[in-house]
Amino acid sequence: MRRVPLARSASLRLTLAIAGLILFMAVMAMAVQYRTAAQALERQQADLLQSDIDSFAELYDQRRIPALRQAIAERAAQTPQGRALYLLQDSNGRTLAGNLPDWPEDLPAMAGGVTEAAPRVFSLPPGRAEYTGIARVLPGGFPLLVARATTVTTDTLAEMRGTILWMALALLGMAALTGGFVSRLVLRRIDRVNALADRVAAGDLAARLPGARSADEFGALEDHVHAMLDRIQNLNAATNRLSDAIAHELRTPLNRIQQKLDQLEGQPELVGEIRAELRGTIRIFDALLDISGALAEQGQRPGLAPLDLSRTAREVFDLYEPVAEDRGLSCRIEAPPGLHILGDRSLLAQLMSNLLDNAIKFCAPGDTVTLRLTPQGARHVLEVADTGPGVPEELRADLFERFTRAARDRDKAGHGLGLALVQAIAARHGAKLDLPPRPKGFAIAIAFPKLDADLIDS
Repeated sequence: MRRVPLARSASLRLTLAIAGLILFMAVMAMAVQYRTAAQALERQQADLLQSDIDSFAELYDQRRIPALRQAIAERAAQTPQGRALYLLQDSNGRTLAGNLPDWPEDLPAMAGGVTEAAPRVFSLPPGRAEYTGIARVLPGGFPLLVARATTVTTDTLAEMRGTILWMALALLGMAALTGGFVSRLVLRRIDRVNALADRVAAGDLAARLPGARSADEFGALEDHVHAMLDRIQNLNAATNRLSDAIAHELRTPLNRIQQKLDQLEGQPELVGEIRAELRGTIRIFDALLDISGALAEQGQRPGLAPLDLSRTAREVFDLYEPVAEDRGLSCRIEAPPGLHILGDRSLLAQLMSNLLDNAIKFCAPGDTVTLRLTPQGARHVLEVADTGPGVPEELRADLFERFTRAARDRDKAGHGLGLALVQAIAARHGAKLDLPPRPKGFAIAIAFPKLDADLIDS
């Protein structure tokens, strides 16, 4: 058995592809969350600055410069070094209060009638520390600047980036481990089926997978494989039985032909008997070829055409009714008109002929043979029933096998191929066979798919 390396496993590739997609979506979600957090921190910083400068402006409006200078000095003294900056200047640019000696170079001076500037980021030496500041010119021409360091925001965002990176790496590692684990499980299940296929290929048609099947896709696959192997085994056994039956069925007529040939000299009347034996042998091969041909075209639409099943049934019935009456049988038909199917007229005529021929052959005088057509849902059911001796119960399971005959019927003409041909023709038309129970006699029902109304006139 050829084993697929784990690195080339389709299940590994599929698992990693799904894991990669999930990882990508997770990273994208974390990136969106990161961006949302960054914007929220920026808004929070701006709100704090706006609150500070509003409170200072309100204090100035109420108590003017001395009180404002004192408040700024107290706020600067309480604030850890480098965390916040405060600066109050007069109209000439002289510093009146605050922990900043002069107006920052990166921050434009308040001029040209501008009374308030939006929050802006600027830096101060040494180390080029970054701050976000907001400025306002108080009444009387006093520029006021309030700023907060961006280190808290940048540190928080740096921690988030590190968390995202570690989570991405963890997800990547989990995806690789999960892919390997899942792939090994899948390969182990596939190897079971491959090992079974190797045993079957080596000739062991009875080989099956050990243990109970799981209730998942692999369990369903194993069930289908087993059903396929059962079918192959049955077909192989049927082929062997068929070969034995053909050998048995042909040996007798050929031996008789050989015996008659040995006696032919001086007895010309044997020529007719030999020809009859040869015709019987040829009919066996013709029936086998018809069965094989119908089975080969099973389920194929080419060759099938819309036809009136009722009309075909009546035509075949009209041919066999005189034969039945000559044997003392009562023969009747129940076929409402206009029952259309998709079919092969010659094959369907042969199917009905075989069924009527069998019924007439095995019935005794006084029995009744009925051909009935009935619409049932999406199908038209053809039924041939009789009140004859019926079929032995032990024979019903093998009734459609080739060369199947009851021991009591060995003296009657035929080779047991008629119902096998009926089954093959039914399969060709996608029909379902059934053997409905009867208190007396035998019946066979064949349900043909009904033809769509829009195809009847086409």
